[in-house]
Amino acid sequence: MATEERAFSFRSVALAAFLPTLLFSIGEGAIIPIIPIAASNLGASLALAGFIASMIMVGELVGDIPSGWVVSRFGERTSMIWAALLAIAGVIVCLVAPNPLVLTIGIFVVGLATAVFALARHAFMTSYVPVKYRARALSSLGGVFRAGWFVGPLIASVVIQLTGSIQSVFWIFIVSCLGSVIMLIALPDPEAMFGAPAMEVGRDGISRSEGEEDAAERTQGLFRTIWSYRSVLARMGTGIALISALRSARTVLMPLWAVSIGISESNTALIIGIAGGIDFALFYASGQIMDRFGRMWSAIPSMVGLGLGFLVLAFTHDLPTNVGWYIAVSMFLSLANGIGSGILMTIGADLAPKDQPAPFLGAWRFSGDAGSAVAPLVVSLLTAVVSIAFASGVLGVVGLAGAMMLARFMPRYVPKGGHPRA
Repeated sequence: MATEERAFSFRSVALAAFLPTLLFSIGEGAIIPIIPIAASNLGASLALAGFIASMIMVGELVGDIPSGWVVSRFGERTSMIWAALLAIAGVIVCLVAPNPLVLTIGIFVVGLATAVFALARHAFMTSYVPVKYRARALSSLGGVFRAGWFVGPLIASVVIQLTGSIQSVFWIFIVSCLGSVIMLIALPDPEAMFGAPAMEVGRDGISRSEGEEDAAERTQGLFRTIWSYRSVLARMGTGIALISALRSARTVLMPLWAVSIGISESNTALIIGIAGGIDFALFYASGQIMDRFGRMWSAIPSMVGLGLGFLVLAFTHDLPTNVGWYIAVSMFLSLANGIGSGILMTIGADLAPKDQPAPFLGAWRFSGDAGSAVAPLVVSLLTAVVSIAFASGVLGVVGLAGAMMLARFMPRYVPKGGHPRA
């Protein structure tokens, strides 16, 4: 039976992919805001705390390389299970860390696990969701991820208030991952719910599901693919890397800023959680903007907003009203980021060759993740050498420069309709 003809319901997808993803994202969202605080409590300086927080993005970048092999070798569901277990192992290391070095290792392991889990859940959707439903399913998956980053910090805030310890927040991730694993194990085999997936024979002659083969193609010969598409990646890929850079820098700099101006742990998590709610609320509106007016009307306002937000924040650190400014800028940055929801995947899909998109999309994702990994390291370096306010100002300039770069190249590569020009 063809993939499009198989019986399909979003309820089945919710059980098999959305709910495990939501649980995993809640756990990850809970720990992100408290990583700099945990590092500071272990004696790390502000700059070192930023470096440790950046390890989750560095782990994701490194994990991009073997994740395709893992998913194609062990399958989507098994890979998600083992990725969740690996994340638990990393969080346990964080929980018992006696010094910043051990905490760094634990956070890096969580990043590795996140990369594998993310690709496995995407491969699952490719294998079991019919093509005519796939865009909606993937868009919903992105919304589920953002929902987790909204709920996680709010739960963390409550847990810190009840226990008086930020170490207890790591248990949220452990419980979330265990719930995800139990759900993935307890559910019937995907073929029983969705029917047998379409199979493809890879270059190595091995027959795999469509999603497993897609995962393999995304990472096999990754650097060769990057070289093959160097022209578009040097232009559009760099712009996308800057978007990813500002997003990841935001997740590190804002908790770090809260530490530097003395906001309590629970209030930091609460503020970041509320900001995440704004981000989550806009993911559908962003898609509407891109489809109705073109990709530029999502990407460029998002970059300008992020750039302006960081620039304003840079001048507020030592003001008597710095906490109020921090809250206001946090909400504004979430608004700017929310307007650009889905832009990375959407432009990647626009530019990918229609006959064989997976290798290009793997290179595209790696470009974005490279920006995500480098930016927090730069924030940490600038904080150490100059100050956290200077780091925020540099991010603001980068955001505005990125907006100009996208304004220069997007009309050439991605016209309003979303179909790339030859």
